[in-house]
Amino acid sequence: QVQLVESGGGLVQAGDSLRLSCAASGRAFSTWVMGWFRQAPGKEREFVAAISWSAVSTNYADSVKGRFTISRDNAKNTIYLQMNSLKPEDTAVYFCAASRRTIWQTEGYEAWGQGTQVTVSL
Repeated sequence: QVQLVESGGGLVQAGDSLRLSCAASGRAFSTWVMGWFRQAPGKEREFVAAISWSAVSTNYADSVKGRFTISRDNAKNTIYLQMNSLKPEDTAVYFCAASRRTIWQTEGYEAWGQGTQVTVSL
C-alpha cells in the first residue's frame, strides 16, 4: 500500500498560480498511476488529472486542460499539480490518489491523501 500527504494549498486570487505536491511513502510508488481529484463544497469529488507510472502519459478533465499540469518525480516519491490561471470555480479540497488501473479509468483509486484546501478569490 502507499500513503499520501498533500501540501501546497492556500488562498490565491483569480489568475494566480499554485503548485500542489503529494509525497508518497510505501512500496513501489513508481508502479502506481497517480491522480489528483477535487471536491468543492456541496459537490461530489471529481477527477482532475492523472499520470502514468512512467510519466509518459497524462489525462486531464476538460475543465482544467491547458491550465493545470500534472507531473511526478519517482526518485522523490512525489507528484505535483501545477495550477495556472486559477478561477474561483477551482476552489476545492484537492486530493491525490493512487491506482493500479490506467490513467483513463477515473474510478478505482485505492489510496487517498487527506487533502489540501485551495481557495481562489475574485
